[in-house]
Amino acid sequence: MGRVKSDPDPLQDYCVSPCHSSHQQIFLNGVLCKDPTEATVSDFTTSALSRPGNTQTKPLMTNVTVTTTANLPGLNTMGLTMARLDFGGSGVVPPHVHPRASEVTVCLDGVLLVGFVDTSGRVFTQELHPGETFVFPKGLIHFLYNIDTVSSALAVSGLNSQNPGTQIVSLSSFIPKPPFLQEVLKSAFDINGQDVARIRKSLQR
Repeated sequence: MGRVKSDPDPLQDYCVSPCHSSHQQIFLNGVLCKDPTEATVSDFTTSALSRPGNTQTKPLMTNVTVTTTANLPGLNTMGLTMARLDFGGSGVVPPHVHPRASEVTVCLDGVLLVGFVDTSGRVFTQELHPGETFVFPKGLIHFLYNIDTVSSALAVSGLNSQNPGTQIVSLSSFIPKPPFLQEVLKSAFDINGQDVARIRKSLQR
């Protein structure tokens, strides 16, 4: 059985990312570190997750705010990401995967239906009430859904990678760039060419 590895351990106390530049010439597995003697306490704190996100955008009615090295420079090389998930009524984070991270989610307000499907096709779902926690294994398709059609919901997630990556299943399947050959989608989903065109048009709104 293969061993699951998280981000590599840092070789120093911290590696605060410098100010980002659009003219970066060197690309690393992470970002460059600034001189440790120039680090300040502000590098290790952020208010990015303190503000509610806009949940009025259809059709998902959900907003995800993530910590990055841009809003929390001290996060660099720590192998961690935090996310705030705001849900409007019936808001959903659609089926998606994080190829480089496991995720643990805590419901803070409202009631969420969450779940994932394993590689054998077995589905695990659970209602989360405030204070309850659920873990999504690395690389498996999962979702989060606010079961209340009117009231909002709020959750916070932690992921064990600085760059977990996110692939939404529907978008990755139907509107990648360049797109998949239509015949592949027709065969994979047992649909016709009109169905493919309709789904692509709907997802591109």
